[in-house]
Amino acid sequence: MQNNHNFFYQTIAQTAIAEFKDRGSKFIAYSFPINNKEDFKKQLNELKKEHAKAAHFCFAYRLGLHGNDFRVSDDGEPAGSAGKPILNQIDSKQLTNLAVIVVRYFGGTLLGVPGLINAYKSATTLALQVIPIIQKPIEVIYELQFDYTLMNEIMQLVKQLNCSVSKQEIQLFCLMQLGVPKQRIDEMLYRLKNLHSVSVKKIEL
Repeated sequence: MQNNHNFFYQTIAQTAIAEFKDRGSKFIAYSFPINNKEDFKKQLNELKKEHAKAAHFCFAYRLGLHGNDFRVSDDGEPAGSAGKPILNQIDSKQLTNLAVIVVRYFGGTLLGVPGLINAYKSATTLALQVIPIIQKPIEVIYELQFDYTLMNEIMQLVKQLNCSVSKQEIQLFCLMQLGVPKQRIDEMLYRLKNLHSVSVKKIEL
């Protein structure tokens, strides 16, 4: 059997909210799917509006499949006491393309670094427990150019192989950008070869 990790990645499909309390402080964790940093910034700004009186907005996110696109923030908490415990929970479930923001309302009692680590970790764990984890196919982006008369055949292929269309320009000569599931690439290229006058180009992201 081929290794699933080569063809799929794990993420979440919807937003979840969970709350953890410790000595009067309230930690509200929001976990949500993101496709890029803009998605994340939008969500953070919305939460800052919604929780205008909160003391801290600590977070971690991970994007992409290479493991090097991530960010953590302690937002004024002692270094390493918030962002990193949040990221550790994301990574322990091997998830990507998601963010967790934990909003803290200070309750008057200092929790100390171990207490904070536990609170941010617990809030994140709860938020990731209440939503289903889904597997999505790893896609490779291809650009196709073809004659309009082939439109039906191309669309049929897109459907059969579960490709996602990210861009299309339909004129007499059509341009289409497709995300092709990694495990279906050979099949896709083979079948496109049998269609005349289709030019195929792999897009490097």
